Amino acid sequence: MKIAISGKGGTGKTTLAASLARIFSEKGHSIYAIDADPDANLGAMLGIEGSVKPLIDLKETISERVGDGEGMFKLNPQVDDVLDDHSIDLGNIKFLRMGFTKPPDTACYCPENAFLRSVMNSLVFGRDDVVIMDMGAGIEHLSRGTATGVDTMLIVAEPSIISLQTTRTIWNLAEEAGIQNIYAVGNKIRSDVEDNFIDDHLGDKLISKIQYNEELLEAALCSDSSTQPLLKEDAENIYEILKPVE
Repeated sequence: MKIAISGKGGTGKTTLAASLARIFSEKGHSIYAIDADPDANLGAMLGIEGSVKPLIDLKETISERVGDGEGMFKLNPQVDDVLDDHSIDLGNIKFLRMGFTKPPDTACYCPENAFLRSVMNSLVFGRDDVVIMDMGAGIEHLSRGTATGVDTMLIVAEPSIISLQTTRTIWNLAEEAGIQNIYAVGNKIRSDVEDNFIDDHLGDKLISKIQYNEELLEAALCSDSSTQPLLKEDAENIYEILKPVE
């Protein structure tokens, strides 16, 4: 099973991604938890201390597998071993951070793009594990080919017009990319008015509605918060809907 989680920044998608990774892990699944968001926080939410070197910074490996970009380079390099050699193990969760893109007016980014695309393809096509990807706003990290290997897109939305606009944009991109199962998750709902707002705008697209919880925000600041899923009950409900058929 391959799950991509996206949404506007600040909606809580990283918290949901970490919680789902923990729940799937508790249920006995082997997990690849992938941080593909430029604002990389998934590792911290899973309890990894300090910064994690992104795959995009594996310059020697990229040069060896793909080329240096100055001449011919491989579009589909062999990267299966990279997934195991450069992941961080947390029980039966393997964590990988994809990395950032280069700023404008820098050297050719083709080798790095080819490398990351091959890593993503290896994950969604070459592995039987559950893959949970914390995406940025949009699905630019997924090529059209890779997107066909994603089973499910979860789009996290707050009760606001701006968040809903982002949700619609991502939804359309996911449909164009051929992702079959697309759901919305309403998050940070504080009142009946906001609950009705989410229902009115997302309706049957919703897979879950999560209430705003001040204690949840405080728990996210604690160093030991990652030992249990912060959204345990909600994540378990989503798991029951998404879980692989035995």
